[in-house]
Amino acid sequence: MEAGLPDRLERTGEAPEIGIVHLGPGAFFRAFNAVYTDEVRGDAPWGICAVSLKSPTARDQLMPQDGVFTAVELGPDGEARRVIGSIAEVLVAPEDPEAVVDAMADPAVKVVSLTITEKGYGHNPSTGALDPALPDIAHDLDQPGTPQSAVGFICAALDRRRTEGHEPFTVLSCDNLPSNGALAKGVVLDFARRVSPELADWIGAKVPFPATMVDRITPATTEADVARLAEAEGYDDPGMVVHEPFRQWVIEDRFASGRPDWDKAGAQFVESVEAHELMKLRCLNGTHSTLAYLGYLAGHETISDAVADPVFAAMCERLWAKEILPTVPQPEGEDLPAYAAALLERYRNPAIRHRTWQIAMDGSQKLPQRLLGTIRDNLQAGRVPRGLCLAVAGWMRYAGGVDEKGAPIDVRDPLAARLRSASEGADTPEGKVAALLDVRDVFDAGLSGNAVFREAVTAAYVSLAEIGARATVADYLKTA
Repeated sequence: MEAGLPDRLERTGEAPEIGIVHLGPGAFFRAFNAVYTDEVRGDAPWGICAVSLKSPTARDQLMPQDGVFTAVELGPDGEARRVIGSIAEVLVAPEDPEAVVDAMADPAVKVVSLTITEKGYGHNPSTGALDPALPDIAHDLDQPGTPQSAVGFICAALDRRRTEGHEPFTVLSCDNLPSNGALAKGVVLDFARRVSPELADWIGAKVPFPATMVDRITPATTEADVARLAEAEGYDDPGMVVHEPFRQWVIEDRFASGRPDWDKAGAQFVESVEAHELMKLRCLNGTHSTLAYLGYLAGHETISDAVADPVFAAMCERLWAKEILPTVPQPEGEDLPAYAAALLERYRNPAIRHRTWQIAMDGSQKLPQRLLGTIRDNLQAGRVPRGLCLAVAGWMRYAGGVDEKGAPIDVRDPLAARLRSASEGADTPEGKVAALLDVRDVFDAGLSGNAVFREAVTAAYVSLAEIGARATVADYLKTA
């Protein structure tokens, strides 16, 4: 420790008995899974063995302080800090794969949870199927006893439990992916079939893969965050995380042999998370993208800046009430208007600096899920969703690569060059809309050929070009 720095954070008391192995101990896991578990573990054996599949960073940050760390809540009125003690051990898989398999195969472990991002599932995103050509998957199929991938570790540990006559653990995906339980089950079963049909049959019959819906904004921890904590609390904590006050965890209640009482910390156990996923996708992600494109064009740097502008806050409220919520099936245990109101309060939090430019990235990939499905449902119901069509027009204007002041926009999108070429190839707003609606990677023929949709998007784009984003949003709010 360098002179002048405060002492490190230390655990008080014994580390908890391990009942969970978690793959992927990044910031989201520490601000979400570890916090929920810390709040309910009590005397029960629900300590966590966290496993990093690649980097030793988490181990190097956490183990010198016995696995404990500080979770700092960034609220609109200041910070709240809590020391989290649910992590008992951190392993680095490449350093000792056998130790990881041993930990997961221990019969005391009831849950193996995952926050490994989409890439960690070793699948082809377009099909959802296991991709055996990926280097880690290919290695594990060839050498299943010394795995490198999450799928390989899960199968190796389950195979050992099967052969030793132990009950399986539950595989709990906590990644922000639709149908994450089905994705995890699909790749694990596919891998197992290639290694051992008997293992695949056992997994298929005995191992639950509950789906989850997770939600908490967790900004990257900065050196300034660490320094501010040291000044406030008198200790150095390189493993700290920061997060927003809001959190939501919806879990299908299917577990092989027990689970923590996460519901006592506010988690929702349900029969199916499908409606909750659609609620989040359309209510949160849909308005996030709307604010990203139109807010950016209007000169707002962050989401909180955008909704501090009354017309953008009012647009969100109108979108939820008139165009989004009517398309969302009622999720179990949810109050949809209250959920929407809570979203607006989250957006208003100035301590969470979600940049509109960042949210605007990869729009060609996000629009079909976040906006176009909602638009399609409205049109089929005989409603014209003019606000959502305005959001699409905002994306088109943004993807053209020039803002309202004539300055270039740094458009980050897999189709950026193609989109800009389509926009620049037309001389009129009507022509630009027509050219972009012909991009089949974004718009299917049925939607792009819908005359009502084309008219609404074109009218919105013309208005954006003539009077700008803020004035166009204000005009939208005046419509019936």
